[in-house]
Amino acid sequence: MKILLTTTSFQDTPGEHHDLLAGTGWEIVRARGPLNEAETLRLVGDVDGYICGDDAITRAVLEKARPKLKVLSKYGIGVDKIDVKSATEFGIPVLFTPGVNHTTVSEHTFLLLLALEKNLLFHTDSTRSGGWKRKTGHELLDKTIGIVGLGRIGKEVAVRARAFGMKIIAFDVYWDEKFAAEHAVRRAASLDEIFKEADYISLHTNLTPQTREMINAAAIGRMKKGVIILNCARGEIVRTADMVEALKSGRVAGYGTDVLDHEPPAADHPLLKLPNVVCTPHVASRTCESVTRQATTAVKNLILAMKGEKPIAQVNPEVDCTKI
Repeated sequence: MKILLTTTSFQDTPGEHHDLLAGTGWEIVRARGPLNEAETLRLVGDVDGYICGDDAITRAVLEKARPKLKVLSKYGIGVDKIDVKSATEFGIPVLFTPGVNHTTVSEHTFLLLLALEKNLLFHTDSTRSGGWKRKTGHELLDKTIGIVGLGRIGKEVAVRARAFGMKIIAFDVYWDEKFAAEHAVRRAASLDEIFKEADYISLHTNLTPQTREMINAAAIGRMKKGVIILNCARGEIVRTADMVEALKSGRVAGYGTDVLDHEPPAADHPLLKLPNVVCTPHVASRTCESVTRQATTAVKNLILAMKGEKPIAQVNPEVDCTKI
């Protein structure tokens, strides 16, 4: 068996996942993702299994990969870079790892928020350069945070927001009434209610045709002037040009993001040059604890499916792994 492994955090972080994968005796082909379509096309065709991150796995890639490719095991939870419909058509199970990174991503969300509200980068840059310049920041206490997507990560953000003494409003199609009651989360009837009331808006929704560029000029126009927007979901949820304009005008006071519309970005990406943007390189889930959980689950998923057994989690359960 030949397995393609492209996730860099899997490869760079020590942990039991390495021993688990090595113990299979399979040949491991390593590459440094995320890969674009052309790069992915060059590597598939003679691999039996694929542990992927955010590589572009298009229909063309899957057409070349089959019939050799038996299993596609996603390291992580977002499958928007995978053509799941085509994978299902070709009988390739797409596996994923839910419930492994909600703690670390929610912590990272507050890293971004605190960095913006306390002017962290300005102050550290000043002192490192020998200066002592200071700006006045803001408290989080009694501010309203609007959470878009109250899934596992959104819930953990709510728990931490409550600890900071914040008011919490959230929007999600699937509502956990028990959780909301326990953690004083008010349900918004619409996104517009979040936009109208929130001092901070935190995005934790999947990338779908409905959410792509959901945060655009029209949506920003309905938000409070001086809102701070946090994005630890997907860069494409935000229309970059509109966000840049809003940040320059002061309509949006700050943008804290772990994701961009193009990753890695070009050196002249407009969001990277603005002083009111804190951008990290898609590392919100990259902690030793989270990487080990994600990687171990991805390997276990792959092993189970390769053995014709039911995996831990599968995006397209209509593809029967027992018939591989």
